Amino acid sequence: MVDSFFEDSPEVPGLPQDLPESWQRALGPQTRLSYWRQLVQFLAAERSQSLVFPPETDVFNAFRLTPLKRVKVLILGQDPYPTPGHAHGLCFSVRPGVKIPASLRNIYRELEADVNVRPVAHGCLQTWAERGVLLLNACLTVRSGQANSHTGKGWELFTDAAIQAVNDGPHPVAFVLWGNFAQKKARLIDARRHIVIPGVHPSPLSASAGFFGSKPFSRVNAALIAAGREPIDWQLPDG
Repeated sequence: MVDSFFEDSPEVPGLPQDLPESWQRALGPQTRLSYWRQLVQFLAAERSQSLVFPPETDVFNAFRLTPLKRVKVLILGQDPYPTPGHAHGLCFSVRPGVKIPASLRNIYRELEADVNVRPVAHGCLQTWAERGVLLLNACLTVRSGQANSHTGKGWELFTDAAIQAVNDGPHPVAFVLWGNFAQKKARLIDARRHIVIPGVHPSPLSASAGFFGSKPFSRVNAALIAAGREPIDWQLPDG
């Protein structure tokens, strides 16, 4: 059986009905393309045979929490955490109560050094999403314990369309592209209209090679202010 969020609806086939209308309009046409059917079939087979993260109800959380018309910043990840209980549809974020992953610890470290934001004891970035930070993974699902296992199955076409939708919007947006994978997406962005902030990935394998000291958060806010937009309040709540 196909996952419930892929069931056709008369309005926008294949997308959850609770997604903001702006995303429904922008991404609905993708679900009528041939790759989408293949992706649906692949995910149905994966979920019938193994654990897939995040749970189907959380797959589209990045879009659900950050309507297209409210996007100020787009931070791009690669795929969800493959560890049980971690992924919940927002790149780099984990559920409350889950130990903060190493890459996110490095993000918090740079956040404090850059804009003097007090670190919190959890790794849930939902508040950022609600403030206009689209926390998008290029692949929206992954098989348990196998990073990048859903790469090349169709999600990248869908999320490329999301990046292009943000690019085509009326307001300047800051695109944060950490690591070589994310930086390849710069081809989808009109740098004459938007702010592209490339950088080293915050992974422990690379953070010391240029992520620390790169000041991405202050650069984002400076760019937003220069464009006449409200800056992001990066302070996360303690709860």
